[in-house]
Amino acid sequence: QGQLVESGGGLVQAGGSLRLSCAAPGIMFSLYAMGWYRQAPGKERELIAQITNGGDTNYVDSVKGRFTISRDNDKNMVYLQMNNLKADDAAVYYCHAIPGVGPWGQGTQVTVSS
Repeated sequence: QGQLVESGGGLVQAGGSLRLSCAAPGIMFSLYAMGWYRQAPGKERELIAQITNGGDTNYVDSVKGRFTISRDNDKNMVYLQMNNLKADDAAVYYCHAIPGVGPWGQGTQVTVSS
C-alpha cells in the first residue's frame, strides 16, 4: 500500500504498443502530480511524461504524439500508453511523484526489437 508498483513492460517489436500501469500510495497520489520516468543503460533517469491532479499533461519531445499518460483518481493508478515504440524507447520505466522524492519502485522493463 505504501509502495510504487509498476507493471506492463515486456518485449515488443518496433512500431508496437504497450500499456504500463502504476499503483501509487494514496497520499502521494492525492498531493502530487505524477510522472513516468525512464532509465536506459548508461543513461540518467529522465522524466518523460507528467500529469497533474487536474489532468493536465506534458511530455518530452521524444515521446510527444506517441505516448499518453493518464490517471485514475479513484484507484490511485497512473498509466502510460506507448504507441509506435522505437528502439530508443527501451529502458526501465518508473512512475513517481513530481518531484521524485522518496523510495522508487522496481520499475518495469521495456525492450524493443527492431
